[in-house]
Amino acid sequence: MRSRRIPEPRVAITKNADEPKAVAEALDLLGIKAALNMRDAVVITANWVSAKQPETADVVGNVTLKGIIEYIKQAEPKRIVVAAGSGGGDTRDVMKTVGYDKIIRETGACFVDLNEGPFTEIGLNHAKPSSTKLNRLIDEMTFHISFTQLKIHEEATMSASVKNMALSWPPTAQHGAPKKDTGIHESLQAFIAEMARHIPIDLSIVSASPAMIHTGPHNGIAVHSDIVVCGTDPVAADTVGARLLGFKPQAVQYLYALGNDGIGVSDTAEMSILGMPLKDAEESFCQSAYKTNGFIVDK
Repeated sequence: MRSRRIPEPRVAITKNADEPKAVAEALDLLGIKAALNMRDAVVITANWVSAKQPETADVVGNVTLKGIIEYIKQAEPKRIVVAAGSGGGDTRDVMKTVGYDKIIRETGACFVDLNEGPFTEIGLNHAKPSSTKLNRLIDEMTFHISFTQLKIHEEATMSASVKNMALSWPPTAQHGAPKKDTGIHESLQAFIAEMARHIPIDLSIVSASPAMIHTGPHNGIAVHSDIVVCGTDPVAADTVGARLLGFKPQAVQYLYALGNDGIGVSDTAEMSILGMPLKDAEESFCQSAYKTNGFIVDK
């Protein structure tokens, strides 16, 4: 696996009712424009898991996706690709139903359905499946963004940038819909960790507005906190997202494993957290989700 573009574990937490502005502020804090160049093929792996509307917290927001593309365009990369591989339906149907096709047309970005070929194949240090096909875009991208909603997940504990990548890229052509035919979900957390060892994420964008609590990843409750978590280290960014949901990394097996293996940082004390302090973000999210901020943050 190639190294991430920015190796330092930087995480920016911002809050704004205008989510594209919150994302832009976070990316400025992380220094993303300076990290990009005109030779880059930027791929945005977007969570388009189903044809539900963004207000359900099932999929990413249209307006925010447009804002991310427009922000990245300022760096004048060679190519910007929105890539998605729905596990809950036909990716192109999701694109049209939710209105992402309009965003792609308006911004001039390219689109790749990760459920379609041409494919390459990688081996996995994982019992079932022991390998997976991946769209050949994997060999072309030089800067990878994972953009998703923050969710409680009934199998993976929580879902954010790492889980979004790990389940978006394996194609339904091999794994079926909803990507369970080859055994991915039999040891889902180990599979997610193994995928993270093979596919780098240079920038994580995790929206908590809306986030999904209760029974995710599809049938939970959407809560609007106006918070965005962005990071140059996906393990670090997802660890901060986990803290908003009330979990330490030990409670999310794949984050704990990746932190222990040095793939990323899962100890908040070793991260550079910019913008909103983590304690304030935890209290703000708790107030939005549960209408109370009366809880103690264990440092």
